[in-house]
Amino acid sequence: MIQPRRLLSAAERFDWLRLIRSENVGPITFHRLLERFGSAGAALEALPDLAKRGGRTKPLRIAPKADIERELRANDRIGARLLCSCEPDYPEPLAALDDAPPVVSILGHPHLLQRRAVALVGARNASMNGKKFAERLARELGEAGLLVVSGLARGIDTAAHAGALGSGTAAVVAGGADVVYPPENETLYRDIVQQGVIVAESPVGTTPQARHFPRRNRLISGLSLGVLVVEAALRSGSLITARMALEQGREVMAVPGSPLDPRCQGTNNLLRQGAALVEGVDDVLRALDSLSSPVLRERQGDLFAQSRPMPPSESDLDAARAIILENLGHTPVAIDELVRGCQLSAPVVLTVVLELELAGRVQRQPGNQVNLI
Repeated sequence: MIQPRRLLSAAERFDWLRLIRSENVGPITFHRLLERFGSAGAALEALPDLAKRGGRTKPLRIAPKADIERELRANDRIGARLLCSCEPDYPEPLAALDDAPPVVSILGHPHLLQRRAVALVGARNASMNGKKFAERLARELGEAGLLVVSGLARGIDTAAHAGALGSGTAAVVAGGADVVYPPENETLYRDIVQQGVIVAESPVGTTPQARHFPRRNRLISGLSLGVLVVEAALRSGSLITARMALEQGREVMAVPGSPLDPRCQGTNNLLRQGAALVEGVDDVLRALDSLSSPVLRERQGDLFAQSRPMPPSESDLDAARAIILENLGHTPVAIDELVRGCQLSAPVVLTVVLELELAGRVQRQPGNQVNLI
């Protein structure tokens, strides 16, 4: 479930940041820990024992307090604001995701994130016509009152931000909020800080790496009512964003292109699979106007709560660990399937999976799936 909206104290925000920066704690695990233990501080105390129960032999690295203090000072130094997923200013569409980032750094104008948003993404090696179309479309979407979200990449992303700059645009970056990537977009980055908003999940100073971009893409779609793709090859990162949008219950739209241009094969394939066809701003507005807030999928209910007030007993967990490990493999399997296939209660399965993840023995995949590492 979505956590009750409230402002965190400085001490609570410190614990939230420390928990998400600790070893083997990703966004979904963070939220499960919070549901299970009630606070980030209590979860931090429980981490070593949980990891040990999951079979970890060496100590789990909990983020040192000194590291968190440095990160907080670094945010203050660049003028960034930390937003936690339960706080009132955290964007509601993003908070509704199962894997919503518990903490994001915001640089620029956070109030823009309260507007209805649409993502506009596409090829880095975009054609001149593709970039001109994306820039014009972004400008018209901004004039219609929408926040245009993109990833500050070369090509279509750059054109989208440039077009929407006057009305406000959101750039979701793969590294830290202070890191400009690609370097040639430094002027655009500075303009967005002045007139728009930068959103980052990674700590200040983080240099983007390949593994960061799929995580970044889920935030681009998660902030938005829909994702519009302008030019994308069949193996484009923009198609990852479109797939994530579908998984999140968002609208997917695409601009048709020439079948002779490899940069349009991905967008044409999206249209073939049922994406909304876009030839102008009215097509986007029509697609988004048909959406209502329930379309934004809320996080699954707290399955731990099904067995409250008593947590699973140690004897139940001891018996379950071997059964769950036997049914896990290197191919991802849904948590719900584990519950049914192992004939165990959801709280027991969730607890054992939590232990195994903190021990570094399983990893989570999209669609609430897990697999052995």
